[in-house]
Amino acid sequence: MEPPTPETAAARPSERNDTESTERLPIDSDPAETRTDETDAGTLGEVRAHRPVHLHPGFVLVVITGGVFGALTRYGLSTVLPSPGGWPLPTLIINLAGAFLLGALLEALVRRGPDAGRLRMIRLLAGTGFMGAFTTYSTLALETNSLLGAGRITDALVYVAATLIGGAIATVAGIRVAAGHHTRMTARRRGATLRPDRQESNK
Repeated sequence: MEPPTPETAAARPSERNDTESTERLPIDSDPAETRTDETDAGTLGEVRAHRPVHLHPGFVLVVITGGVFGALTRYGLSTVLPSPGGWPLPTLIINLAGAFLLGALLEALVRRGPDAGRLRMIRLLAGTGFMGAFTTYSTLALETNSLLGAGRITDALVYVAATLIGGAIATVAGIRVAAGHHTRMTARRRGATLRPDRQESNK
């Protein structure tokens, strides 16, 4: 093997230094995470800036607040909506409405920007908190079990199928409504921006 020359020996340390400089240490902070934390300034997210969202006391409080109002709304609707023949129509309507609203909400938030700052607060309050408590799959399971226990197998199957298939359709419908609204609003803004330019050109 050819012995190393002074030129190659001098080049090897620099190569090692270049390799080490490109490797990130475990303690290095991610610039993207730093920017995300900065977008939460002025919100409850800056209470513990370096913790995950689900460990922020402020974010947890937001979810709990939304969940309280969502559960109260679901209870109020369940006492008002009829249950013909003991069929769990109130829960079906609530779950379908929740799927529609959640699809519309998340689509609208995604089109407004990244999940940070005020948009994240709205998602946690209205989406995770309110909608999470408003919709109820535990009641779906309980009522399905009650129907099966009463020998109403057909009613149980129709109930589950209507909830799952109808929920998927309602979610897609909510997404389409929010997307269409965003498209119309964007077109209106563009039209309002172009009108003054056209008026000036006509003068």
